[in-house]
Amino acid sequence: MLLLAGCAAVCVSGWTQTVTETSPRIQSEARVPSASRDAQQSVDNSAPAEASRDRPLPDIAAMMHDVETNQRKAETVERDYIYHSVKTEQELDGHGQIKKTTVTESDHFWVNGVPVRRLVKKDGKALTPDEIAKENERIDKVAAKARDKRDKADDKGKETDSRGNEEVTVSRLLELGAFTNARRVQLSGRDTIAVDYAGNPKAKTRNRSEDVIRDLVGTAWIDEQDHVLARVEGHFANAFKIGGGLIANIQKDTRFSVVQTKVNNEVWLPARSEGQGAARAMLFFSFNGSGQIVNSDYRKFRTTSTILPGVTRVGSPEAPDSAEP
Repeated sequence: MLLLAGCAAVCVSGWTQTVTETSPRIQSEARVPSASRDAQQSVDNSAPAEASRDRPLPDIAAMMHDVETNQRKAETVERDYIYHSVKTEQELDGHGQIKKTTVTESDHFWVNGVPVRRLVKKDGKALTPDEIAKENERIDKVAAKARDKRDKADDKGKETDSRGNEEVTVSRLLELGAFTNARRVQLSGRDTIAVDYAGNPKAKTRNRSEDVIRDLVGTAWIDEQDHVLARVEGHFANAFKIGGGLIANIQKDTRFSVVQTKVNNEVWLPARSEGQGAARAMLFFSFNGSGQIVNSDYRKFRTTSTILPGVTRVGSPEAPDSAEP
């Protein structure tokens, strides 16, 4: 799924593996802003250099199709990487005060074509042996479910993403809304093409992911050299409901942002994501507050078919440096 669509879908939302060999920690090429609210500080909207200013802007639709193609190609490289993430969630009370903060640490990697997240620590405490066993079992179920969904979709001739979810292609994005206002800006020292996206509330949708996108307003920054998404930000212009609010209910102006960074000069990987607002999904999930995920310690790795106790971490998590304009 295109990252813009994937980020929006995330807002509404036994396979085992062991890392047996990792490389030294790989530094990302681009510096990442320390928070979403600093996003504009990391984007230099001043007049670009003469060479950049004289170049014509690319066709938006053609560029977004390139982004889609490049993202699919990048997944082949991404499957050889593992990285660590620190997720911080702050839940607010009815008066807007922080009532609860939760910090979890996870390792992200791929299992036979399925991206998985393995929890390794919660609120500063490492998992117990029983918790590790349950986490391994959960990963097994997640990977098996994704493979099953993909197989069933393949039988029906449907195109899906790596998790088995039906793809929302660029062609569909252009039918569900419009990309406009292309401009060239500097982001973390690289030329990008920024484009705005607004969903069409009257567009007819085919699935829940498209329902989400239809009410989405956002901006994407496309790296001009690599034609990949370097940053995406969005919010819901209106309150968003699925099943009349019984399945999911997203508060108006719920916001998200994702920053990607170029790693090892070969692949773009998620560096930081943030969200703020209120959401509820049936009886399983209810949240009012903010959250952020900071990724680090990108490494290439090899795997075997068994998770070994204690092999859960690669390096130490570090907050990305602030971006330079």
